[in-house]
Amino acid sequence: MTNQLPGDTTLPSNKQELLELAQNCNLSGKYQVKDFFTKPSLSAYQISPKGDFLSFRKRNDEGKSDIYLLNRKTGEERLFIKEGDDVIRGYGWVNDDTLVFMQDNGGDENYHIFVQNIKEENYRDLTPFEKVRATISESLKDDSDHIIIEMNKDNPELFEPYKLNVHTGNLEKLYENIAGENPIAGFGFDKDGDLRCLVRIENGQDQAFYYNIDGEMVKIKHTEFGESFDLLEFDYQNDNKNIAFVRTTENRDKAIICRYDLRNNCELEEVFSHDIYDANDILLSRKRGYELDAITYNGAKPETIVISETFAKIKEELTALLGEENRLQIVDKDDDERYFIILSSSDRDIGTYYLFDRSEQKIQMLAELLPNLDRKDMSEMMPIEFTSRDGLTIHGYFSRPNNSKAKKLPMVVMVHGGPQGIRDSWCFNPDVQLLTSAGFAVLQVNFRISGGYGKSFLQAGFGQVGRKTMDDVEDGVQYVIDNGWVEPSKIAIYGASHGGFAVLRGLVKTPDLYACGIDYVGVSNLYTFMESIPPYWEIYRKMMYTIWYDPTDESQQEIMNEVSPLQNSEKITKPLFVVQGANDPRVNINEADQIVKNLRDRGVDVPYMVKYDEGHGFAKESNRLELYQCLVGFLQQHLG
Repeated sequence: MTNQLPGDTTLPSNKQELLELAQNCNLSGKYQVKDFFTKPSLSAYQISPKGDFLSFRKRNDEGKSDIYLLNRKTGEERLFIKEGDDVIRGYGWVNDDTLVFMQDNGGDENYHIFVQNIKEENYRDLTPFEKVRATISESLKDDSDHIIIEMNKDNPELFEPYKLNVHTGNLEKLYENIAGENPIAGFGFDKDGDLRCLVRIENGQDQAFYYNIDGEMVKIKHTEFGESFDLLEFDYQNDNKNIAFVRTTENRDKAIICRYDLRNNCELEEVFSHDIYDANDILLSRKRGYELDAITYNGAKPETIVISETFAKIKEELTALLGEENRLQIVDKDDDERYFIILSSSDRDIGTYYLFDRSEQKIQMLAELLPNLDRKDMSEMMPIEFTSRDGLTIHGYFSRPNNSKAKKLPMVVMVHGGPQGIRDSWCFNPDVQLLTSAGFAVLQVNFRISGGYGKSFLQAGFGQVGRKTMDDVEDGVQYVIDNGWVEPSKIAIYGASHGGFAVLRGLVKTPDLYACGIDYVGVSNLYTFMESIPPYWEIYRKMMYTIWYDPTDESQQEIMNEVSPLQNSEKITKPLFVVQGANDPRVNINEADQIVKNLRDRGVDVPYMVKYDEGHGFAKESNRLELYQCLVGFLQQHLG
């Protein structure tokens, strides 16, 4: 008996049809698709806790990224973990001689946690459970034998925390998440692995924060949906163990970071706030007793606010060695803070890894990620700001081909996923750089409901997905047209997940605005989308109804019928390319199948790419290369 493939297998375009589409891709300049989407030869550097080993990913001849180890004392480099058929989604050091990594099955997002000791020949699956999703919650730097994970093993809808022995595989459940009216959505542990807080869902969408007071979980905070009260880390430098760093929008619009007394439920001191953007996170130094080093937030560009004198000195030393042209990120460090892994990158430079020896004040280049790409040829990601038709300030980015002499360019509107709480950010984006190298300008709009701009901006998009959110995108298009940057008759719309929905909605709502669209793992039918969510999203169903629309509310059904693309597919008259991963747990393949079948039944030609070893987006190199070859071919066919 063979396993049945997901979806309607008669619908995807055949190899010849996709090949013909790919052959339309004519990149006459210096770079080809492979230059942007071939995996880096070397990437993902980390250092072991004592600094004895470097670990990294190394591309093999099959386009997979294996994990290698470099013994820094002997200089010996060896293959440690071979990737195999499924993509390694992430990895890290647990202690000085043990690494863990995560894999799912063909993109189904039911992650397993694997472990391998550097003295062992083979890795072991520590969570060998079918249709169970396991994620790492805490690494427990002070406990080399254990990590804390969360799994939905006993109830597919609910996650529970376990202490996992990385040597024996022994699992100890730390708290029971009982199904009921107020399910637990999150657990908070301290550095010692003690459960200090938890968050429950109330009224189907609000959050209740519970804190462990004298062994009892006591409710100290109720937060309405769209507001935030997030424990970032405990303030271990404080003698009072109840003091924590909290990110909150309580009594304010933009999220701040403050010191908070959880036992007495009171804010003690504001640590950081910004007038325009939400605060993001904190950086602490375990070496220096968890001293607060810096605050981060995502503005027009990612920003780091230095707090400690030591961190200021480290930043000064790195700048002296590597310059100020790029953004310098500490991606890992040893426990003694002598050795640092640095990633130097920008919007025009995907990045270079360095090893910084702070004691010797020496810098060693480890690897350029894509050395064939010359930053001088890459496009600038220019922050833009405009006012929406109803008066909101909207931020975004505009990228144009570098050194282009054309005054009015063909343009691709790239719409981000989510939609809630997600945003486009300033960075090296291979999609953007491929498109600009092909001669297209790219517009990215952080429409209302995007994250990072305060709770009122987030909540302004609730119940407006596909309506005012799309108005914001359209206003962004008009902004760049009014500036004379693009040719109005040559505009395409492209996006993944919610962005794929926005493609279909845009072709329905404003059919004359776009010349064509590319729907990548996008929602086509709001009703079936909400019926096919993964089980662990079930506790968030009411939130989803608030963000989108409630199909059980008759008053909202009329809006859903107006906004849902499939119900209005007769208005789609422009060329459409649909891309889907067959194992997608978030947006079921039925979403893509429905819109393709509906349009084809009306005589519309829709190229349709399906990969049966992928999920919510393509991760395998060969699939990504084929996708982007076809994507550029489709755009060049319809935009010129």
